[in-house]
Amino acid sequence: MELSSWLQRSFSIGFLALVVIGTFGCESKQTGGSDVAAVVDGHKIYLADVEKYYQNQTSGSNQHPVGEQATTVRLNILHDLIDNEILMRRAEKLGLLATDEEVDRKLTEIKSPFSAEDFAARMKEKNITLDDFKRDIRRSVTVDKVMNKEVTSKINVTDQEISDYYGAHKPEFNLIEPQYHLARIFVTPAPSPDSRNQNNKAQNQAEAQKKIQMILNRLESGDDFATLAMNYSEDSQTASNGGDLGFMPESSLRNTDPSTRDSVSKLKAGQYTPVISIVNPAAKQFVGYQIVKLIAKEPAGQREFSDPRVQEAIRSQLRDHREQLLKTAYYEALRDQARVENYYAEKILANNGIAK
Repeated sequence: MELSSWLQRSFSIGFLALVVIGTFGCESKQTGGSDVAAVVDGHKIYLADVEKYYQNQTSGSNQHPVGEQATTVRLNILHDLIDNEILMRRAEKLGLLATDEEVDRKLTEIKSPFSAEDFAARMKEKNITLDDFKRDIRRSVTVDKVMNKEVTSKINVTDQEISDYYGAHKPEFNLIEPQYHLARIFVTPAPSPDSRNQNNKAQNQAEAQKKIQMILNRLESGDDFATLAMNYSEDSQTASNGGDLGFMPESSLRNTDPSTRDSVSKLKAGQYTPVISIVNPAAKQFVGYQIVKLIAKEPAGQREFSDPRVQEAIRSQLRDHREQLLKTAYYEALRDQARVENYYAEKILANNGIAK
């Protein structure tokens, strides 16, 4: 992962208002202390941490969130911090916390393409200390270890499942022209009521631009495209499936808007476009923003089951879908088992949506 991605991720909890969060008032048993946002199994998450991630997430924007939108951003950040703390506690019980050696090895790998001066300059630019950076690396390595042990290593896609899938979807492997397997994250200035997934929903073009920029920042920080699509995309047809648009024939791609067509045509598998503005050409009206990912590109022709690429593609697709499902279930199960006290959320409720 590029240094810029790690630097951004240090203050973008994956898998996230301009009024600085002040105090909750007098410290008491009910609030857990004026500087405490939440407590997870006895471990405190401080308002200062929420604010640090908030400031980094909104940095570089011409307009900062205010009022209720700012509060929503902070609530989302705190939600992610809580999930992170729950997972770290699980890692502790499993003996899977990243070691100093693992952290140092990863840090060396990230620093290797840069001179010491360039690395220091980039850290300064992001206002990140080396301790902050190493703490984020430790968290990331720990999460990978836990997920590998608890989820990924237990996924088994059988040959029979692959064969059954091919039999049920054989026409999909008869490609009469090159095919582009695409996914997208879509944001609108006025979310449709049909969209079940409207986190940080925008009410105008400026807010939509902030939202898509936040999503792009998190992609550049190494966050998973499908997870972000599930959490933030306003395309009601694809959000629940990680933004997956399926395969698109080359002729259909040629008929899309020029910005999308040109951007996608330059991608290699696994890459995603910059933010693309979508305008209704007939009405000349702004529709929304999107980021499109090229999952794969396939040449024309029938793909037989004996083709190793077919079997591997099916296996990978079945694994990815199952892994996404199991990770979601795993996080939910851990959260149900944890003892979480979200004082910041309680304060918002008590003050009718006002953070003070």
